[in-house]
Amino acid sequence: MTTTLPEPSAPTPEQNVPRTAPALSGNAADLSVWPASARLAPRGDVAVGGVSLVEAAERFGTPLYLLDEREVRERCRTYLRSFPDTDVVYAAKAFLCRALLHWVREEGLGLDVCSAGELESAVTNGFPPERIVLHGNAKSPDDLEAALRLGVGRIVIDSAWEIARLSALVPHGARQKVLVRVVPGVSAGGHAAVRTGTDDQKFGLSIADGSARHAVARILGQPRLELAGLHCHIGSQITTAKPYLTALRRVVGLLAQIRDQHGIVLPELDLGGGHAVAHRPGETALDIPSLGARIRRELAENCAAAGIPVPRLTVEPGRALVGPAGVALYRVLAVKRTGDRAFVAVDGGMSDNPRPALYGVRYAPRLVGRRSTAEPRTATVVGRHCEAGDVLAADAAMPGDIRPGDLIAVPVAGAYHLSMASSYNAVGRPPVVAVLDGRARLLVRRESLSDINSRDIGL
Repeated sequence: MTTTLPEPSAPTPEQNVPRTAPALSGNAADLSVWPASARLAPRGDVAVGGVSLVEAAERFGTPLYLLDEREVRERCRTYLRSFPDTDVVYAAKAFLCRALLHWVREEGLGLDVCSAGELESAVTNGFPPERIVLHGNAKSPDDLEAALRLGVGRIVIDSAWEIARLSALVPHGARQKVLVRVVPGVSAGGHAAVRTGTDDQKFGLSIADGSARHAVARILGQPRLELAGLHCHIGSQITTAKPYLTALRRVVGLLAQIRDQHGIVLPELDLGGGHAVAHRPGETALDIPSLGARIRRELAENCAAAGIPVPRLTVEPGRALVGPAGVALYRVLAVKRTGDRAFVAVDGGMSDNPRPALYGVRYAPRLVGRRSTAEPRTATVVGRHCEAGDVLAADAAMPGDIRPGDLIAVPVAGAYHLSMASSYNAVGRPPVVAVLDGRARLLVRRESLSDINSRDIGL
């Protein structure tokens, strides 16, 4: 699709650094968390990647997800600049499709997967298996067998049970590189459900109670496993560097203990991801260049103090790469006013974005496609599903004359929307369209009723 809108200028690296939303005036302030290519257009429209949102909705229908290719690529480059001599690994659970695999591979990133399905999708579409890390707190035999068969680069050991199980699957004469996921005892993250650095959750092996050291000793006793290093991931939507630095100090302390106890120096350290993005104007995103500088400095200082070489660093951004690159489009189906509250019901909902229901995530939806002079009114944007918790945006400022047929856009929709989507109420998952330089191309088609019914094969 080609529009008559002026093409946006190429974004600079500074435009694409995950950022604290700047203070802008008027309607432009609402675009501060949108892709850097977003531009206000005539008649209340917005263009992303040079593509009119109104035209995209007309061509592809709604609900619809747009993904700005240039934004994804520039965010990959920001990480590579901010973390030199570091393995930057994309966390595929945020969103995975063939085109995105191609983009991150071209930009020089590795991949972090959590299942045989994600792994097979990546490798069969040309992603080098040696640049893939396999995660999971409860890996199935199929997960482990696929990892070994396809030659995955690293397997992260998440529990003591995995050690013997994995070792037994490694072919005779071969060795599999592994990392041990450790719990550093750091509480960080935007919601209790995404805080993974403490001992009261399902991931990893505790440093405090000795579980991590015990796992290290067991792995070193397995000739078919090669312990390459340690891994930790402390949570998601973390807005400051401080918890990462605390975790780093504790993990470097464990590296020194391993050196003292076993006489070996582990060459790798994976600090995970969880870097916050801003979903609404005024929210704070984690400053990635600052984070990179502080982590590298802290790592060098702590390793020098412990008398160990600086290990090869890995980071695993997911949401911070694709979240701000995505925009969701919905059509208003109904408006209901009850007392002082307005409910704006759209043609999507928790089947394509369960995150508000799961984590209480708050978004900043915007009317596009017409200009309204009505005073803003606080509204709850809800979905079409038979659940009271089917809310896409609570306490959203919407024009007082919002009506059926209007088009609503929700920015920061590129991560954990479609990857967590379902076909609840037999509503098919929306398509994904890439936008770049005024053109739109379909990446993932809309899920049809025939797709859903084709799995139902018996009586």
